[in-house]
Amino acid sequence: GEVDLGEGATVGALKEYMKKMRGYAYCRQEWRKQPTSVKDGPEKRGDLVKGKDKEKLSDLGVKDGDVLCFKDLGPQIGYRTVFIWEYLGPMVIFPLFYLYPAAFYSQQRGAPMRTQTLATYYWCGHYAKRILETLLVHRFSHATMPIRNLLKNCSYYWTFAALVSYFVNHPAYTPPLGGDEAYLNACLALACLFQAGNFVCHVMLTNLRKPGETGYKIPRGFLFEYITCPNYTCEILGWLMFNLATQTAWDYAFMLAGAYQMCVWAQGKHRRLKKTFGNKYPKNRYVVLPPFL
Repeated sequence: GEVDLGEGATVGALKEYMKKMRGYAYCRQEWRKQPTSVKDGPEKRGDLVKGKDKEKLSDLGVKDGDVLCFKDLGPQIGYRTVFIWEYLGPMVIFPLFYLYPAAFYSQQRGAPMRTQTLATYYWCGHYAKRILETLLVHRFSHATMPIRNLLKNCSYYWTFAALVSYFVNHPAYTPPLGGDEAYLNACLALACLFQAGNFVCHVMLTNLRKPGETGYKIPRGFLFEYITCPNYTCEILGWLMFNLATQTAWDYAFMLAGAYQMCVWAQGKHRRLKKTFGNKYPKNRYVVLPPFL
């Protein structure tokens, strides 16, 4: 229906109106402009009306008489909450197979091998890093996400954690090269180096915009001079080194599943940055996996 919010109405006023009329919390509301031309078609979504609650609708391109389309995003949950739960699971699940083998295997396992011990340390350290980054480093462009994502994301991480740990810590597990220490140390040292690179990239991305700033900026420095998403590059290569150190089929399945998704995200970001900045965006940057992509 027609709504008169008054001159100088804000995003918050629009959301408050819908909250009073229909009971939808702010985080459940999505507003878009109605497509202006017939050629856009009914399947074409209008521009998203996105801004802080105090921003005026007029500053976001909404004029008197415009038609806005409302969508209920459903029950929401905070991004940080989802990330902490999805990372806490693998951090707890993986060492269970290492610490309590009798609970999971019919065969008796003797003292754990060095590969199993270091793999457990690396895995737990990796997810501890992710949790600390979630709490102290990352800034999220959206405060919430649909609550169904909690089940989806946790299922992915928790299931892979159990599968990888089950086979790495199995009594019949045989480490690569007979557990050669030099080989194991080299692989996990490189894995840690790539994780350090991933952390540096995350800090640089966080510092790219000052608190309160929005919009895209071109990252500069470090690996960003050569790759659009070097944080994903380091993440993938870190898991590759872990896989070379442990070498089970589920290790590689986990890495490939994650690498595929990160490549999809990286290609999307690469296209957005090129579209936003045009010729100003460096043409020689790879997307995520030089020299292949």
